[in-house]
Amino acid sequence: MSFAAGKSANIFWHDCPVGKADRQKLLKQKGCVVWITGLSGSGKSTLACTLGRELHSRGKLAYILDGDNLRHGLNKDLGFKAEDRVENIRRVGEVAKLFADAGLICVASLISPYRIDRDFCRALLPDSSFIEVYMNMPLELCEARDPKGLYKLARAGKIKGFTGIDDPYEPPLNCEIEIQQENGACPSPCAMAGQVVTYLEEKGFLEE
Repeated sequence: MSFAAGKSANIFWHDCPVGKADRQKLLKQKGCVVWITGLSGSGKSTLACTLGRELHSRGKLAYILDGDNLRHGLNKDLGFKAEDRVENIRRVGEVAKLFADAGLICVASLISPYRIDRDFCRALLPDSSFIEVYMNMPLELCEARDPKGLYKLARAGKIKGFTGIDDPYEPPLNCEIEIQQENGACPSPCAMAGQVVTYLEEKGFLEE
């Protein structure tokens, strides 16, 4: 897929005197992207919001990019055809990169079903600054939850190209964090967020 931005000519990058390191020093944290991926109903938004609240309580500045929310504004011109999904993820990846460059912990919560698109977003940042979190929940569980009633519509043929039903989801091959059921039970939102926070602490993102 070709992007309009790649066709621009006679443009030049303008450097500013205040850089990422300066912003990180001000915020006393390191900018990064926590990219939460998984099936609809796997708990992505729940984790994102719980993580955002936990980071806020610790005095850390984070911002959540929720896939559905972004389709109300930035991506409202996109549908769910394959090429639209590619552009959807590209835009979110570029915005997430800007947030990380600003020194924020950007939490992106999207199904993002295609591996190549997630890898594109990873390549936008230094590798250690892109933290892929895979919500590895079985389809049966996600469909039983069906918080938005979308699986029911997809099974009835009223939604075409629905991830997990008639469109594939490609699991990460080398994600930084994998969250899954334990003894047949889902971890609590706080436990899931704690797992991510622990990773961020260990990697030094929550300190200057």
